[in-house]
Amino acid sequence: MKTKNNLIVKIKFIIIIIIFCIAIYISYGVYKENKIRLVEQHSQNNIQVEKVADKTSTIVKEKVSVDKSYLGFDVVAKLIIPKINLETYILKDYQEEGMKVCASKFWGPNPNEIGNFCIAGHNYEKENMFNHLIDLEIGDELYLLDNENGKVVYKIYDIYKVKPENVEPLSQDTSEKRVVTLITCVNYSKNRLIVQAVEE
Repeated sequence: MKTKNNLIVKIKFIIIIIIFCIAIYISYGVYKENKIRLVEQHSQNNIQVEKVADKTSTIVKEKVSVDKSYLGFDVVAKLIIPKINLETYILKDYQEEGMKVCASKFWGPNPNEIGNFCIAGHNYEKENMFNHLIDLEIGDELYLLDNENGKVVYKIYDIYKVKPENVEPLSQDTSEKRVVTLITCVNYSKNRLIVQAVEE
C-alpha cells in the first residue's frame, strides 16, 4: 500500500514537472515572437525614408534617420544586405566590447563618403553578425545608411581571403569612389574574409 502511494506521488510529481516544462516552452515562444515583432517595429520606426529633390539637379536622394546609439554604444551607420537578411548597426568606435554587440567601423572615412569605409564584424551565429558573408557573391547589393549622406547602394565587386596581418584591404586608394569593405574571421581566425563593394 505504501509502495502504491509512493508511486502515485512520483507520477503526480512527474506530471507537474512536465506541465511546468510545457508552460516554460510556450512562454519562451511567446517572448521570442514579441521580441521579433518589437525589433521589426523598431526598425520601421527608426528608418523613416523621405525622398528629397536636390534643387540643383534632377537627382532624387533618400534621406534616412538612423538611431545614434545602440545598447549604449554610439552608432555611425546602418548596414543592410538583402541577400543574407542582414540588418545591423555599425558602431562608431572599434572596441572589444562593442564587437560582441554588432559590427563596427574599423578604418576609413565617415560612412558614404569618398574612400574605403571598412567594417569589421564577428562571424557569430547571430542575426546581426557577419556569419553569412560567406554566402555573398560578386554582383550582390548592400545598402549603407547614415544621417549625413542618406542611403547609398553598393554592388559587390570582390570577395577574397587574406592573412590577419595583411592590411591591403584597408587601402584608401579608391580612385575617388565610395567603397565599403566588410571584414570577418574564417578558418578558425586563421584568415580574414574580405567583401568589397563600390557605389552603383
